[in-house]
Amino acid sequence: MPAIEQEPKGTGQNPPLSSTTPHGRVATLSKGRSEGRNMGPLVKRMVIMLVIAFVIIGAIGAWKVKQIRDGMAQFAKYAPPPTAVTTTVATRERWQPVLSAVGSLRAVNGVTVSTDLAGIISQISFQSGTTVKKGDLLVKLDSRQEEAQLRSAEARRDLAKLSLDRQRSLVTEGAVAKSDYDAAETEFRQANAAVDDAKALIDRKTITAPFDGAVGIRQVDLGQYLNVGAPIAALQSLDPIYVEFAFPQQNLEQIAVGKALRITAAGISGEKFDGVITAIDSHLDDSTRNVTVQGTIKNPQHQLLPGMFVNVEVLLPEQEAIFIPGSSVSYAPYGDSVFIVKNKAGSDGSAGKVVEQQFVKLGPTRGDQVTVISGVKVGDVVVSSGVFQLRGGAAVQVNNSVQPGDEANPNPPNM
Repeated sequence: MPAIEQEPKGTGQNPPLSSTTPHGRVATLSKGRSEGRNMGPLVKRMVIMLVIAFVIIGAIGAWKVKQIRDGMAQFAKYAPPPTAVTTTVATRERWQPVLSAVGSLRAVNGVTVSTDLAGIISQISFQSGTTVKKGDLLVKLDSRQEEAQLRSAEARRDLAKLSLDRQRSLVTEGAVAKSDYDAAETEFRQANAAVDDAKALIDRKTITAPFDGAVGIRQVDLGQYLNVGAPIAALQSLDPIYVEFAFPQQNLEQIAVGKALRITAAGISGEKFDGVITAIDSHLDDSTRNVTVQGTIKNPQHQLLPGMFVNVEVLLPEQEAIFIPGSSVSYAPYGDSVFIVKNKAGSDGSAGKVVEQQFVKLGPTRGDQVTVISGVKVGDVVVSSGVFQLRGGAAVQVNNSVQPGDEANPNPPNM
């Protein structure tokens, strides 16, 4: 009899699918085919779902790409409206270049009048703010005691003079010794020196103007006790007057004694004062590397006063240069530039204007204008206002009904 396999006991598991008998192998194959037939529809459904998902995603992507392309096409067709600007034509002019600096005025002669002797003021002979001449009496101190001493010294001198004359006659006759005559002569000289000393003391108490000039505000009163060195009034020589200013080391070769200069001062509008450089300091400042320059200015009307702040211009040789308004320049760290207007036909064939950005090298300024060393040619039409709204190739509309400042000498001047 064939052996019969028994199920394992105590395991709680299903018997194995395989069987060592032919009947067991047939049962296993039939079950595998049944499971394969059950898995086929599920795989097909998953593949169909994936295909549909890919189709949907592709359709959405294609639609988005079409939207983006349509937007780009619309943006490419869009043209912003022309920017309104003003223009000017670059011209070549002959001008006077200058070196500019800030300076201060100083009197050629300026002192604070005082005294080297103390005393009571007995006379004041000037008014505040008036002009005086050299030697004019300003203040006199009480000198009655010194005048009395002078009279006493003069009396002793006169007596010594009589004694000297008498001794001269006697020595001629041989009546006295030569030593007596020498003693009389010495006494006379001493008496004469005492007179001079008394006169000098009185002169020191008589204070006069040491030079021509304008007296400032009086700082003393009649009857006041004046100490040694106490200020009486300022005295300044105003015509001519010095101006002192400084230039950096790199400008040394452009300045020289005798070069013309002119100055302007706040508070004196519309006035320019001419002068010349009269001195250049013998050394440069160690910390700033600047050299101090002194000029002399004519001041016949006494409009300029010591201590005033002034703008100084040293005149350089005349030269030709191209000028444009300062408002035409777009200043930037990577370089200054201007916009030049060019004619260009529009897409519809109509005439239009566009701008080209041109980098430039700038020179000195003159009022509202600036010189162009390179980058702009004579006759170029340059945008004079609205440059900060522009970029290269932008369309513009020129409207010159209102122009920005373009004056060589604006009033008030640019500071």
